[in-house]
Amino acid sequence: MQNVSRQQHASGRNHMTHNNEEKSLRGIMKHDEPMSRHSSWHVGGPADRFYIPADVDDLCLFLSRLSEDEPLIWIGLGSNVLVRDGGIRGTVVCVKNVLNEFTVIAPGRLRVGAGLPCAKVARFAVKSGLAGADFLAGIPGTMGGALAMNAGAFGGETWDIVVAVETVNRRGERFLRDKADYRIGYRSVQPPAEEWFISAELHLREHRDGASGNNIRELLARRAQTQPLGEASCGSVFRNPEGDHAARLIEASGLKGRQVGKAYVSDKHANFIINPNGASAADIEELIMLVKDTVKARQGVLLQEEVKIIGDRT
Repeated sequence: MQNVSRQQHASGRNHMTHNNEEKSLRGIMKHDEPMSRHSSWHVGGPADRFYIPADVDDLCLFLSRLSEDEPLIWIGLGSNVLVRDGGIRGTVVCVKNVLNEFTVIAPGRLRVGAGLPCAKVARFAVKSGLAGADFLAGIPGTMGGALAMNAGAFGGETWDIVVAVETVNRRGERFLRDKADYRIGYRSVQPPAEEWFISAELHLREHRDGASGNNIRELLARRAQTQPLGEASCGSVFRNPEGDHAARLIEASGLKGRQVGKAYVSDKHANFIINPNGASAADIEELIMLVKDTVKARQGVLLQEEVKIIGDRT
């Protein structure tokens, strides 16, 4: 992924062959798949089609056979998404633990697959004697999702350590792109085209004294003290406004413990909404809107969702 020319970026690297129509897909296709099985909130209606590719080549072949107007959604661990109760019309591609490459490609350089959980990448880096990816242990999603939103934790952000990425478009064509091709902001990534992440090249520091391993344990212990781990949530629901924290604003608005249906605002961390058991996506979405409206009325700040809300209501 290094030293790729702009011309190569523009034209892409297509791994499809001319006899695609003769090849068979090797992944798993499910129909009317309940998205509650694939969401950290454990809610969501069925997806019309749900495909788990066998590997990158199978993914590219699958994409090359989709019609141009087919709605397409990608999902990893489902930790930053609220799927409405009516489900998803179209196709969901699940890359969790499929795009799972982890390779040391040069001193201080890693290539990691977009389907790897962020916490696993943090641990892999430590085992490889590398520092700088420790903060990924606090992100409850896959690298693909972290890349798509510039996810962060403990003061670190995903694109701080990214050098380049490999992507794929809906025609199954693969591209190598530099970090400079993207506009990166706080929880914001603007890509140059409609493409999805396959992998990323990370630039880290060589560090073999074990300090990173200790740091990860300390960070996770701090997270366990301040966040409702082990309960069904999506992580942080809202972005932090500039110079403030969403959790502080929500708590100051008297919303800790506020409930809609069976969903409630966490008593431990006000920027978490919990599904204890049996909440609907509609309960959660209504509570999100209630929190936004209340904070705007009482604090004068309009919170912006970090979680993506997708699918049909009914």
